[in-house]
Amino acid sequence: MSGLVSLGAPAAIDARDLRKAFGSVQAVDGVSFSVLPGELFGFLGPNGAGKTTTISMLTGLARPDAGMVNIRGINCSSNPKATQHLIGVVPDESNLYHELTGFENLCFCASLYGMRKTQREQRARELIETFGLADAADRKFASYSKGMKRKLTIAAGIIHSPAILFLDEPTTGIDVASARQIRQLIADLHRTGTTIFLTTHYIEEAQRLCDRIAFIVSGRVVRIDTVEDLMRQTEGRHVVQFTVSNSAAGLCEAILGEFPDLQCQTVSDCAVRVESAEPVRIGPLVRFIEDRDTEVAEARKVQPSLEEVFVEITGIAAAAMKREKERAEAGA
Repeated sequence: MSGLVSLGAPAAIDARDLRKAFGSVQAVDGVSFSVLPGELFGFLGPNGAGKTTTISMLTGLARPDAGMVNIRGINCSSNPKATQHLIGVVPDESNLYHELTGFENLCFCASLYGMRKTQREQRARELIETFGLADAADRKFASYSKGMKRKLTIAAGIIHSPAILFLDEPTTGIDVASARQIRQLIADLHRTGTTIFLTTHYIEEAQRLCDRIAFIVSGRVVRIDTVEDLMRQTEGRHVVQFTVSNSAAGLCEAILGEFPDLQCQTVSDCAVRVESAEPVRIGPLVRFIEDRDTEVAEARKVQPSLEEVFVEITGIAAAAMKREKERAEAGA
């Protein structure tokens, strides 16, 4: 949180009662929040929750049906182009030109912000080095891998050194190594004081990077808080996960019947999680499970995570978010 400034500072982004419908579908339904200068603010929710529609309204790419957007005190609802010099936008799909090289793409984007030739070429070379793309600088963008395309798209979004950066699902659909690099680049930008608005459906990504997080579900923000305060909901919880060598079907019901003070959840075909307000006594549970002719392959304590807080607040099963992540990674 090194880039975060005092809570008394005026908002870098202020959204009030934003609404947007597409036909009969209410994509965004009364969304309000403020982002502080230097803050890394996360918008966390499943696909279809309204994240991309919200970021489109904030950046002037879509006009809200109702509500107001202020960027550094400038009313963008009435004049969406007034803040273009202040912001950088990295969309969920690349908007760069396939027929241009990486270097040419960056120079072209810099020219749109009125940068002089020597200045934009110098800045383009700096970013190409920073993003590890020097070997591909003179190759056509069409030949880049997904991870390389994502990195160059982010470089294009910050070519003019914007005070505020909007990142829409920056690590979706790319390989693990590239995603790790991009998260590090985002963290570095945050440390330099850039205000960052990040949408993601990766819970671990939001927990690792963000100062505050808004949970958005079905077009509505259901909770905004710091990661620290969100994690306080897990204090006092003791969780143990049991992995068995055969099926865990019916195991939770049996455990709850014998140990009524515990909570139990089936997490996979061969694993259950047991939770208690007191430390879980593993020995009696292992003996009980194995007395049912089910061998315990592993019993380990689990540190409660932001994923559990998200599930508790939104009611969206962690498995659904995990499937989205797996689909995205399969397309990398």
